[in-house]
Amino acid sequence: MNPLRGRRILLTRTRQQAGSLAEALQALGAEIQIAPMIAIAPPDSFAPLDTALQNLSHFDWLILTSGNGVQVFSERTARLGITPQQMPGLKIAAIGPTTAQALQKSGWPIDCIPKAYVAESLLEEMRDLVPGKHVLLVRAKTARDLIPKAFLQLGAHLTIAEAYQTILPPDADAQLQAIFSDASHWPHMVTFTSASTVQNFFSLLRLAGFPMLPTGVASASIGPITSQALREHGIKPDVEAAEHTIPGLAAAIATHYAR
Repeated sequence: MNPLRGRRILLTRTRQQAGSLAEALQALGAEIQIAPMIAIAPPDSFAPLDTALQNLSHFDWLILTSGNGVQVFSERTARLGITPQQMPGLKIAAIGPTTAQALQKSGWPIDCIPKAYVAESLLEEMRDLVPGKHVLLVRAKTARDLIPKAFLQLGAHLTIAEAYQTILPPDADAQLQAIFSDASHWPHMVTFTSASTVQNFFSLLRLAGFPMLPTGVASASIGPITSQALREHGIKPDVEAAEHTIPGLAAAIATHYAR
């Protein structure tokens, strides 16, 4: 059964991360178009992160909120010669199973994964665990302030270390204009996996001459935060993944078209 046969689906993830979603959708019969709306770049400086990692034993909790953060964390700890065995008292929270699996592959055990893979659920899960504790939050340069504000109000001693930043790929505008230059090759659906992909997509779409998503082009969101970003651009998502993961998004798209 190929519920996506004949459907063109545009992916806006980073080129390095688009592969798993592309493979899942292609296996269901979809034709894939890729126009990355974000790229991952190093922070302005690794010094604050490296300093925090060199003092990792002083923290009670380490929190990672993305696979990109895990990759940088793993690379920097390896570079600094820091191993899980040196941190017996450290507890680690990951925002979702993909982040947790990436950490576990590097040998770091996981102590907390929220029921829903969003910051609100992580906050609820850790509300009674962080008061008075020293917490290191490793994240992107630009991120929501929900967790920092809440943890500080709860009495946690919070350190935030930037692991990476998201930027607009230099060729993103040309790629998007090429895709939307011929109506016969417009995607049937555009997928969004973060608020950043939404913001950059619609900024460039307007530059391509489209004030809104063209009629007949559906949208798919990985979760509620991304969906909210779409609504802020006047788009009600046609699909929102029940499980906020790449497999969950692929399954939700398949269910949508199977109907």
